[in-house]
Amino acid sequence: MSATYRWIHRVWYEDAASGWLLLPLSGVYWLLLKLRALLYRSGVRRSHKAHAPVIVVGNITAGGTGKTPTVIWLVNELRIRGFKPGIVSRGYGGSKSGTSMRVDIDSDAALVGDEPVLLARRGQCPVAVDADRVQAAAMLVDDGVDVIVADDGLQHLRLQRDFEICVIDGERGLGNGRLLPAGPLRESADRLDRVDQVLVNGATDRASAVAFELQASEASRLNGSLVRRLGGFKDTTVHAVAGIGNPKRFFDLLRSNSIQVIEHSFPDHAKLTPADLQFGDEFDVFMTEKDAVKLGRKLSDKHWFIPVDLIMDTASSTALIEQIEARLRKCGEQ
Repeated sequence: MSATYRWIHRVWYEDAASGWLLLPLSGVYWLLLKLRALLYRSGVRRSHKAHAPVIVVGNITAGGTGKTPTVIWLVNELRIRGFKPGIVSRGYGGSKSGTSMRVDIDSDAALVGDEPVLLARRGQCPVAVDADRVQAAAMLVDDGVDVIVADDGLQHLRLQRDFEICVIDGERGLGNGRLLPAGPLRESADRLDRVDQVLVNGATDRASAVAFELQASEASRLNGSLVRRLGGFKDTTVHAVAGIGNPKRFFDLLRSNSIQVIEHSFPDHAKLTPADLQFGDEFDVFMTEKDAVKLGRKLSDKHWFIPVDLIMDTASSTALIEQIEARLRKCGEQ
C-alpha cells in the first residue's frame, strides 16, 4: 500500500488534520458541481432519453462499495422476470473507453476496462462501453435490449434515468462527509435523499436503506483447471492481491474463512501483470475476480480468483425488484 493511499485513507476515514489543506480544492469542486447542475437545468447542456428504460447503479463516494456485484445481481433478477437487460459502462481504465464498443467474455480488459469484462462474464447479457453512456445505450437498444442498467452512472447527467440505486459501503460509510478531494464524496450527502433506493454493503441503521452482504464460497484457478471450496484453504497462508477501491474488504473476507493473508494492495483498476504476482515463495496467490480478468488464463496452478455474490434478505430483495419492475412496466406504457 503506497504512502499516498495511506494518507488519503487517514484523511477521508480517520479525519486526519492534514486533510484541512485540501478544503480549498473541495470548494472549487463544489462550485463545478453547482455549475454543471445549472447548465443542465437551464438547457445549455442537454440530457438524453434512451429508447429503453434506464436503471442507474452508482455511488456518491470514490472507491469500492460493492457496485459491480449489485449490477450483476440486478441484471440476473431482471432476466428471471422476462426482461432483456443490457449494461452500459464507462469502461474506466480501458484504452478504447472513448469509443462505443461491445464487450464479451473474451474482450481484452486493457481495451475496454476490467469491470465491463467481469460484467459480461457474470451478467450474461449484452455490455457496451463508452465514456458517453448515451451512445453506449443506443448501441444496446439496437441489439434488442429492453432495459438498460448503467454501471456507475449516477453522476452522468447526459443519460436520463428511470430508477436510481446508490450503493454505500457499510463499514466506511461516507467517511468524513466532505467533497473530493478533502473527503470521499463525489456529491453532497443530501443526494441520497433523491435516489429511489439506497443499498448498503454491510450492516446499516440508515432509514429506508436495504442491507446486503458479499459472500464467497469457492476459489477458482485462473487457468480453469480446478474449483475448490474456500474451506479447503483453512489455516493456510496465501498472498492476497487486490486492485480494487477497498482492498481491506477482500482481505477481511479471506480472513473470515480462517485463511492467513499476506496483503498486496494496488490502486483501483491497476494494470496488473504476471510479474506483479511473483513473491518468491510457493504460497498460493488469491485475487479478486475483477483483477483476474486482466491476467488471462496462462498462469500456474497457484493463482486463484475468488468470485463473490450479493446476498440480500429475501423479503427486501423481492420488494425492491417488484418496485423496479412496476417502474419499468409504467415506462413501457408511456
